[in-house]
Amino acid sequence: MARTVLVTGGAGFIGSKVADRLLEQGQRVIALDSFDPYYDPAQKERNVTWALGQRGYELVRGDVRSRESVGALFERVRPDAVVHLAARAGVRASVEDPVSYVEVNELGGLAILDAARAAGNVPVVFASTSSVYGATDRVPFREDDPAVGPLSPYAATKRGAELMAHALHHLHRQPICLVRFFTVYGPRGRPDMAVHSFTRKLLAREPILLHGEDTQRDFTYVDDIVEGVLGAITWVCAAPRLGTFNLGRSEPVRVRRLIELLAEALGVPAHVELGALGASESPVTAADVSAARSAFGYEPRVSLEEGIARWVEWCRQSDEAAAELRGPL
Repeated sequence: MARTVLVTGGAGFIGSKVADRLLEQGQRVIALDSFDPYYDPAQKERNVTWALGQRGYELVRGDVRSRESVGALFERVRPDAVVHLAARAGVRASVEDPVSYVEVNELGGLAILDAARAAGNVPVVFASTSSVYGATDRVPFREDDPAVGPLSPYAATKRGAELMAHALHHLHRQPICLVRFFTVYGPRGRPDMAVHSFTRKLLAREPILLHGEDTQRDFTYVDDIVEGVLGAITWVCAAPRLGTFNLGRSEPVRVRRLIELLAEALGVPAHVELGALGASESPVTAADVSAARSAFGYEPRVSLEEGIARWVEWCRQSDEAAAELRGPL
């Protein structure tokens, strides 16, 4: 059944990928994005080039913090479902500017949830993060962890948004699916993310600062995340319920190993300098995805080795990739 799906953050890394997959399925997609200069908006412009040529796609330039414009958009397009991906991201950056993270992640998230409720309890898939687990010794991370020890303002604001979603579901039976992403990488990835940043430095023959020798991350390829989001849409549209699901690969890998794989795929040497793990960062992230597997068949398929190969191919061949990612290849 064709749906009208509102995708916030729809020109960003994950949002544009979700929009493309929905369009391939024959859905109508309304993509809302502010083109915030947190990173070069030109990347977002490239992200939506294909979608702009498709029937059933509309790009709306706007900010989720504007409650009035968000409400008007819901009234005009009458979405059947919402995928809320708009957020201020970045653990380290949030330490320097916590106010903007509260404004976008908590108040912006509330604006979307309020508008969805006012429009007749439109089902919402609400993106969260593995960072909410913070200071926990329970590895792999499970959704029943209390998640009361966030290590950064970013994590705290995403956890705060989750708690607001719980309250609204309790009060109004609002259908909401919270999905916690684990270290997503792949084509269209943000410049501040590890794979993108490391690629730039490797191509420029610059040293990479490794924050902690034994730091591990559950690197998850973007296509697997997108399939998880599509499953979450089906799940949340089926009944007025609330659920929280990890979306990761369940295979934590040392960050040093990631650097080695990238250098090998690019055909360049890696120069690594060892630094300390920041106070805002967890030493390991690892997802237990059994709940998502049981609820909507989530099954990550792309290994880190295959994902890195796909990433390097995209850097070399896609017009979407920034020039700095092509380098002397």
